Amino acid sequence: MKASSRFTGRCREILREEIAGAGGNEVLALGWLDDEGLAARLRVTARGTEHEVLALISEDEGAPDVFIHNHPSGFLTPSDNDLAIAGRAAEAGIGAFIVDNPVEEVYVVAEPVKRRKLKALDADALCDSLREGGAIARRLNVFELRESQLEMMRLVIRGFNDGELVLCEAGTGVGKSFAYLLPALRFALDNDERIVISTATITLQQQLFDKDIPLVQAALGEEGKKLKAVLMKGRGNYLCRRRMDDALKEPNLDEDEKTELIRIASWAETSKSGSRSDLSFSPGEGAWSRVCSEAELCMGMRCPWRELCFVLLLRREAADARILVVNHHLLFADLAARRQGAGYEGTVVLPPYTRMILDEAHSIEGAATSFFSEEFSRLSILRQLGRLYRQRQARRMGLLLKIPGLGLNGEKFDQAVEAIDNIRSIADDLDQAALGVCGEEGVFRLSPPREEAARSLFSLLTALRKGINRLGNLVRDLLEETPADQGEDPVLWEIGAILRRMEGIGAVCDAFAEYRERPQEVMWLEKRSRAGRDSWAAFTKTPIEVATGLKESLFDPGKTVICCSATLTIAGKFDYWEARCGLNLLPDREPLCGIFPSPFPYASSVLLAVPCDAPLPEESGYQDFVNRAAGALALTAGGSALVLFTSYQSLKSAYAAAAPLLSKEGIRCLKQGDDDRSRLLSDFLKDTSSVLFATDSFWEGVDAPGDTLRLVILARLPFKTPNDPVFEARREYLEREGGNAFMDLSLPEAVMKFKQGFGRLMRRSSDHGVVAVLDSRVLKKRYGEFFLRSLPETRTSFAEFDNLLRDTERFLFSR
Repeated sequence: MKASSRFTGRCREILREEIAGAGGNEVLALGWLDDEGLAARLRVTARGTEHEVLALISEDEGAPDVFIHNHPSGFLTPSDNDLAIAGRAAEAGIGAFIVDNPVEEVYVVAEPVKRRKLKALDADALCDSLREGGAIARRLNVFELRESQLEMMRLVIRGFNDGELVLCEAGTGVGKSFAYLLPALRFALDNDERIVISTATITLQQQLFDKDIPLVQAALGEEGKKLKAVLMKGRGNYLCRRRMDDALKEPNLDEDEKTELIRIASWAETSKSGSRSDLSFSPGEGAWSRVCSEAELCMGMRCPWRELCFVLLLRREAADARILVVNHHLLFADLAARRQGAGYEGTVVLPPYTRMILDEAHSIEGAATSFFSEEFSRLSILRQLGRLYRQRQARRMGLLLKIPGLGLNGEKFDQAVEAIDNIRSIADDLDQAALGVCGEEGVFRLSPPREEAARSLFSLLTALRKGINRLGNLVRDLLEETPADQGEDPVLWEIGAILRRMEGIGAVCDAFAEYRERPQEVMWLEKRSRAGRDSWAAFTKTPIEVATGLKESLFDPGKTVICCSATLTIAGKFDYWEARCGLNLLPDREPLCGIFPSPFPYASSVLLAVPCDAPLPEESGYQDFVNRAAGALALTAGGSALVLFTSYQSLKSAYAAAAPLLSKEGIRCLKQGDDDRSRLLSDFLKDTSSVLFATDSFWEGVDAPGDTLRLVILARLPFKTPNDPVFEARREYLEREGGNAFMDLSLPEAVMKFKQGFGRLMRRSSDHGVVAVLDSRVLKKRYGEFFLRSLPETRTSFAEFDNLLRDTERFLFSR
């Protein structure tokens, strides 16, 4: 084939010069094609001998379209090595050419995949949709032009058009969902690309899928209606029909278990999704864990229920979709598998994609930390062992009894039962010892200075590890006796999965025993409890930093990554969030950043109140002041208050002092811990004069517009407590690396949390109320300015408490 049909004249001339400069020996060049499909630009990366050249590949200028090398002999048939290299390149869509030294002839070993020319988004046209009379504006019940929303959308459009990383801090009321959805859906339509939208909360996931995306689809006309969007949750949220069938067939089920399983099975007959959230009742964790889908239990092509599989149906839907709405945990599960070797071209947990939007992005470090942590407890051990074998009086139950062809009175079976009982006994002893180590604080980090206090745990952890190994060997011996034709029995798959989970527990035991050799991880214990249950201890292994993993799995491979939240900056800078999430490790890819203020009238509608005479938290009398101030402020406001704490002990003390005072006035008091979060929040929203006393999880995710919430009290600046094991380990890590733990971690994290708490008040432009901060460090300490500068402009009352009470009353009721 004539080289002129594959190269521009100038490119042939340059290649000839390079070959001559190498003495006529082999050279390897990377080539880029023009719009006509001709190699128009090249760069030589290696020069070799008459018979070979190193296949040095550099993508500093982006992935090439074609690999080019010459055969000095003029004989252009590819060698075996040529074919092998061309084959690997072809998997990435890169072609391979062999030329002669004069560059007159070319042999095309593999055709390059022509790059699709992306259709750029029209920023002006899209912004018009969000202006008066625009396609989006016409479909909203109440429309309000928001310049900050349009500015954010323009930045998002740049991210898609130019393949950039984008960071957006969008204040409450900006309308960030539409600012990224409209460009995302338009880009997906115009360029036939898949875009993943990830959120931290189910609430936002459902809002996007049920409300916002359909509205944008409608605004895009007939094209938009054809654009397929799919909501995906973690696999454990979906029913497995095969496991459901097996569970119902299990003999000796408790009546309560059987009743619950029958209800789930009845629902499954008509369910289209098999999603747990679609159930009209809330099944117990034990029942659902027996019938939910799990990757390691999936029989794939061998499953008799394959054609009716809810997860397979979802994956088929996702494969055709161009918009996927997921949560951060599911996204990280997919990215982790790709980073570990699954690659970015095929389906793993999700279908392939290169463009992502992460809403509620302030939480991705925490979500990644949670995803990569591993833990076990006495309860998790007993749950797995109970699935294998349990006995209640004369009744024997469990998967071991269902192994095909097994004699139930054999020596090996008895040994396996004995091993299970032994692990149960060790787990009980370990749990009691761990609760003792946790002590009153309820948490313990394993470290050299504290190792002696945890000495009692090491022998028990070793015994547990040995017990797990022995059980695994015994059960595998039992399975070896299974008839060959029973190898696909679902019971064997279930048992295998339980053994792998127990091995995972054993691995965490090893991590605790070897903690000194694992400086990148922190091993810690936590005392946990649930209403109506005794306390138990959880053993957790957590990575100290996730920035490198996020950089390599999320930001490196992503062509476009949009990260947005109401809280990403400290005093107007993204530096802290970038460092925690690994963007500072990308020196050659500077993100586009934008801060888009809330359009809400904070300056006239919010009073920021700080009592200047409040004791400092470390001074005596501080808790007494909080107890008195919380009740007095809530009474002045007539209820409708959210009181946020950093310590449950402080919460209980303030609640005990304030509740009698408020109850006399007919104001209902609610306390975190008395009910689950969703019911507490529901009761608070229904009773507009109620007061809710809460801690950590209520600092964000509470949306109580109107008269439901007129007063937010922040009892203390939300610095992490000194006994938080992961935070403590991260502080020490920063200091070893030469950083300042307070300025680089403690302070920025507290400011981010503070902004979240402040943001609970204004949820609508018509809202009006007071945020009272009972921690005078915000006024008396130099670092207090970081907190104040991170808030929008408001009215202020920095006065003695009695005057502050009067200011609060006037502000709330003298409009």
